[in-house]
Amino acid sequence: MSISRRSARRSVRILGVAAASAAVVLGLSSSASACVIGDFKAEAKCDGAKGVIVVTDTDASGTPATISLFRTNNGGVEKQIGQQEVKGSAQGTSVTFSEKWKPNATYRVHVTASPYVDEDIAGGLTTPAATCTSESPTPAPSASPKPTPSAPAQSATPTPTASASSSAPAGTVGNVPSPAAGDSNLAETGASSNTGLIAGIAGALVVVGGGAVYFGMRRRGARGNG
Repeated sequence: MSISRRSARRSVRILGVAAASAAVVLGLSSSASACVIGDFKAEAKCDGAKGVIVVTDTDASGTPATISLFRTNNGGVEKQIGQQEVKGSAQGTSVTFSEKWKPNATYRVHVTASPYVDEDIAGGLTTPAATCTSESPTPAPSASPKPTPSAPAQSATPTPTASASSSAPAGTVGNVPSPAAGDSNLAETGASSNTGLIAGIAGALVVVGGGAVYFGMRRRGARGNG
């Protein structure tokens, strides 16, 4: 009887130790998978030319959390920017706040995940020293098109001036009779048709005058000899 009781007591002790060990293991595993503030990260980023603040939750347990974003203005006065719900994952789940942040601005990010977390992300958030700019590349200046050399303007061919001799219409030159040789001189000097008669009379007078001189010289010579 005493041996059986001892065996039963030992069995109870063994079961108690095993149960306690299981409870410790379950407690550690549950605490390890619980949501903690270290599961959250805040970053200031750019979406093109627009500023945004992104908060990422890497809580593998998927505990729902509320993210509240505050901007710290001059003098320590805070302004709430927005509030969003997030359910974390091992790969990370993000929420985005549209915020046209300025360089070197400070923000406070508060996380509430009941019953595990109700505190700010350590160190807060400080934005970069440069603002967001458009990611579109600046178009390169287009090369000025080279002027196409134009053909030199051709001057109009001068129309030859018709001479006085060619002023008559074509086809009439060959039909005009050529003037006689005697008539051409008369036409050029403008003399009338009596010019020949006058020339004949003048020639006769010259002959008569010459004869008169001849005979006069002979008479003088005869007188001198007598």
